[in-house]
Amino acid sequence: MRFMMRAGADGASLSIVVPVYNSAGSLEALVKRIGDALADRDYELVLVNDGSSDDSWARIVDLARADRRIRGLDLSRNFGQHNALLAGIRAANGATIVTIDDDLQNPPEEIPRLLAKLDEGYDVVYGAAQERQHGIMRGLGTKLTKWSLRVAVGSDAVTQASAFRVFRTHLRDSFADFQSPNVSIDALLAWGTTQFSAIPVRHDPRAGGRSNYSFFRLATHALNVLTGFSTRPLRMATLVGVAFSFLGLIILVFVLVRFFIQGNPVPGFPFLASLIAIFSGAQLLTLGIIGEYLARMHERVMDRPAYAVHEEVGGDR
Repeated sequence: MRFMMRAGADGASLSIVVPVYNSAGSLEALVKRIGDALADRDYELVLVNDGSSDDSWARIVDLARADRRIRGLDLSRNFGQHNALLAGIRAANGATIVTIDDDLQNPPEEIPRLLAKLDEGYDVVYGAAQERQHGIMRGLGTKLTKWSLRVAVGSDAVTQASAFRVFRTHLRDSFADFQSPNVSIDALLAWGTTQFSAIPVRHDPRAGGRSNYSFFRLATHALNVLTGFSTRPLRMATLVGVAFSFLGLIILVFVLVRFFIQGNPVPGFPFLASLIAIFSGAQLLTLGIIGEYLARMHERVMDRPAYAVHEEVGGDR
């Protein structure tokens, strides 16, 4: 893997990073709308092809050859949206970074508003959708992801987190040495600042195709965030163990008191079966949480990269 990190803003003052996955049909429109929205600004556009199976990389190459402000990174395979974003963020030259999706649901015309909010003294500003164009299950998965992020970060500041964000490039110094296949850009940004804000932005229908995020994928990402960036689930497992140990002690006292006062133990198999089921469930929950952390440790020991760049285009390459 080639690890790319540029020390400062030696080129454009603004970098727009776009993770691209099977979006050959919308890239030209996206590039044009970004250019129109930022006509009075010096910027670079970093398009990161995340193992697309269509002609996305060919379109990126054409766009980069036609416009010197456009750079392209072609990842060796599909690593995931956050991993592709990490690759683009580390390759960015600008003093400020904007991340935006490739499906045109995040209107590029809203970027100046995000930048204006950032100028008020914040380090990260999110574009929170006024009305999301998603189904019920996708919306539930999004809420689950935001809840897990809030638990992992320990702050309500990231409750408005979205893929449409703008932040100061120096924040990447706080995760310069981060190396794991499980990436959450929002959790990484929280390592470097607490100055978060959000403004409402328009959320348009997709330009084409369908979302690659299902409820299952979002739930998996939420679990990765919880176990990859926080020890709170382990503490919860400890509290569950303490609570059920206390419950067991109360039941033991109840059984002994009944035996000594009435001369017979608590009758009934259902009572014992219920207790066994409760304690077994608590044990399996605790073991499952510990197992998740062991899996994260195993992945770190393997030292798998967050991404691998296959080819670059633009930027004098």
